[in-house]
Amino acid sequence: GVALDTWQAGSNEEFPDFTEIYIGPETADGVVLHALLEGPSIVGAYRFLMTRGKGVVMDIDCSLYLRGAFTRFGVAPLTSMFWFSETMKPTAIDWRPEVHDSDGLSMWTGAGERLWRPLNNPNRVMASAFGDNNPKGFGLMQRDRNYDHYLDNVFYDRRPSVWIEPKGDWGKGAIQLIEIPTDDEIHDNIVVIWAPEKPAVPGASFEYSYRLHWLADEPYPTKLARCVATRLGNGGQPGRPRPKGVRKFMVEFLGEPLAKLPFGVKPEPVLWASRGTFSYVFTEAVFDNVPGHWRAQFDLTVEGSEPVEMRLFLKNGDEVLSENWLYQYHPL
Repeated sequence: GVALDTWQAGSNEEFPDFTEIYIGPETADGVVLHALLEGPSIVGAYRFLMTRGKGVVMDIDCSLYLRGAFTRFGVAPLTSMFWFSETMKPTAIDWRPEVHDSDGLSMWTGAGERLWRPLNNPNRVMASAFGDNNPKGFGLMQRDRNYDHYLDNVFYDRRPSVWIEPKGDWGKGAIQLIEIPTDDEIHDNIVVIWAPEKPAVPGASFEYSYRLHWLADEPYPTKLARCVATRLGNGGQPGRPRPKGVRKFMVEFLGEPLAKLPFGVKPEPVLWASRGTFSYVFTEAVFDNVPGHWRAQFDLTVEGSEPVEMRLFLKNGDEVLSENWLYQYHPL
């Protein structure tokens, strides 16, 4: 479907319906559905081709025609739930270590860059935009597959990941991530959309084709080391007074490029923040007998309560070893 002015200030979100659905006979290619989308400000025609293999794959073609204007017009929308994870959890809010259907937004940009943005449960609605031109793919992933990290028989460790693979020319636009505060697991509080640069005004039309992958992991995983955990704590050093306004970060990466590092060689962390200063920056191997498991550790000192945008990747000389970790830190 579409997302129309989702949590857009000054606008009412619109929820069009699929009013007509036609199911075709199953063929060797899969099952075909044709559907009519109708709403007060939009009408559209959809074709779905659904196949089952390692997971479920849906090839989607849509033509959309606008009757009204939208400030936030999103195609290929995804929703999920994120309450808390290993990153940050209020004391004794719940007996489980983690509760989420997805733990991050993965992006493969048109320029070939691999990005990982851990999800947040912020104290107010936050919208983040990642500009791109013809993205190769993006999706909401559940990377943490360890049952002991959830301890819940609803099996959050088995929740599917969903990946959008654009087909054809999508042009310029932005992958938008909307994070909505929640105090329970019953709410889908995460929204991801593709917002085209083209204005969404009355009379405008849009045509998109994409493939929707329902899998345990990305259909085209990177060969770079991937982020597997983001942990936050009080900054400073053990045994000394903990300074105010300082947050410690532990970002863990896992992958073959790190496993192949020569003995004694440490990956170099490359850090950036929209504001604040870094200190105590270093990397170390995680001693869990898992080859290629490293973590970057650093303190961030920042004043004020406005969010801080952050970026980190690992390298060895001129060789990039990991995907880019992006994070939006909300100072307490």
